Amino acid sequence: MKTKNILSVIIPVYNEESTVEEILDKVLSRPETGEIIIVDDASSDNSIAVIEKYIKSKKNKKIKLFTQKQNKGKGAAIRCGFDEASCPIVIIQDADWEYTPDDYPIVIEPIVSGKADVCYGSRFQPGPGQVHHFRHTMGNKSLTFISNILTNLTLTDMETCYKAFKREVIQNLNLETNRFGIEVEMTAKIAQAKSLKVYEVPIRYFSRSYEEGKKIGWKDGISALWYMIKYNLLRSKQSFYKKPWKEVLKSD
Repeated sequence: MKTKNILSVIIPVYNEESTVEEILDKVLSRPETGEIIIVDDASSDNSIAVIEKYIKSKKNKKIKLFTQKQNKGKGAAIRCGFDEASCPIVIIQDADWEYTPDDYPIVIEPIVSGKADVCYGSRFQPGPGQVHHFRHTMGNKSLTFISNILTNLTLTDMETCYKAFKREVIQNLNLETNRFGIEVEMTAKIAQAKSLKVYEVPIRYFSRSYEEGKKIGWKDGISALWYMIKYNLLRSKQSFYKKPWKEVLKSD
């Protein structure tokens, strides 16, 4: 499988006027990028103006902008992007510099080579990188540990932004979570689909502080625990998917 123009890059945006233009430059420069789907989640700063000016200046048909009139959360923005994706592989990209698009080849390689249907980019697999805040790291690792118990997966980073999917896989999930709980919901529903092959690869991560615009907080951690119980223990698995997986993966 060729990798040029293979990616639908979903970029949820909420108050990222200071970084969104640079990240769009970087994503657009990647040969893997087939389309960029920007979903603005009712930003209250100048993000929309910056994006619209950028699109006008570039005149690049790969960039598509969608807006939500009310702030619904990252999950809602991502779900909107998934629905609009048309390239063979879909990846999520935050609108800041915590994750670098230079890691796209690493994250999509298991899918391109046929080894995986889904690939997670882990901030915590061994390798050189920035030293992160202890409490934030332990919070992420604790949530991943609990998720692994419930899903029977062996992920090291469930909350990572960099998740890549075959388009037909992510579009077959019935997703409903609006905020950061979308990470838990996707993981639970992927895990319950026993026929899906899941990979994990190490990526780079450049954490930012809350002063720099980081939005996830301890309340989202509590919510994540609730979503783990909801989607792994309480909800009917029959409602998780649009079609049987044997139909979705039949081309494999």
